[in-house]
Amino acid sequence: MALQRNIGVLHPGAMGATVAQTLLDSGHQVGWVSANRSAETAQRARGCMPFDSLDEIAAWADALISVCPPHGAVELAERVHATGFTGLYVDANALAPSTSLKIAEIIGTGAYVDGGIIGPPAIDAGTTRLYLSGQHGAGVAHWFSAGALKAVALPFDVGGSQQQQVAASMLKMSYAAYSKGASALLLSVNALAEAGGVADALRSEWAISAPDLLKRSEFTAKMTSGKAWRFQGEMLEISETYSNAGLPDDFHAGAAAIYERMSQLKDLPPQALDAVVAAILERSRS
Repeated sequence: MALQRNIGVLHPGAMGATVAQTLLDSGHQVGWVSANRSAETAQRARGCMPFDSLDEIAAWADALISVCPPHGAVELAERVHATGFTGLYVDANALAPSTSLKIAEIIGTGAYVDGGIIGPPAIDAGTTRLYLSGQHGAGVAHWFSAGALKAVALPFDVGGSQQQQVAASMLKMSYAAYSKGASALLLSVNALAEAGGVADALRSEWAISAPDLLKRSEFTAKMTSGKAWRFQGEMLEISETYSNAGLPDDFHAGAAAIYERMSQLKDLPPQALDAVVAAILERSRS
């Protein structure tokens, strides 16, 4: 078992709670900031030590792990830096490598670990991986010695390039560019056909030439409807990643707009395809 550490998880949402649980399973003390958090979050954080403020958990923790929506990652790092925190800071959010480098500058490169999570909340072993990069990536990976979430350190050479330092973010961007980008494309195709009055005809054609697409459309609608508000920021980070690589970035900017239109479905039960298409089309009809 790895040496026991005091590790704060900011914050135990659906994904963050499974990060916290794996750390608990690995023998660590895990803390969270309970102020202004919902009863649902408190339930997810069972077994973790509650702290009243960021200042308090920063004084206690050897390390902090940021698991939050992408649009809040830089602000959270700035707030942590303002506490005077001196431990390791792991950003496990879906960020463009350029955004990750900004956070490294805020925290200090020597105390920063770049991370990216691929997979659903880690309820079952084998479903989800936390990729880590930078000079402390391998050491952090050892913290996750048990539990459902597998940590994988990407190769890093001493004095490695910035590209190596943020390789985890680049991997996450590359993976999600297809997985969540393809989901946005499929939902937008359904919305386009509905707007043009050919939705039934498209589904009939799919039944002949691409029978899996209607089933995938229904599944994608249910799986993304309640989470689309988080995916908007992720698509913008991917768009920035493409731009910084000298590649066309318009596709994922468009995907961000699709998810933004779906944001009204936040906190609702999984929605059927027709309801998701209606949300996407609502603004264009107003």
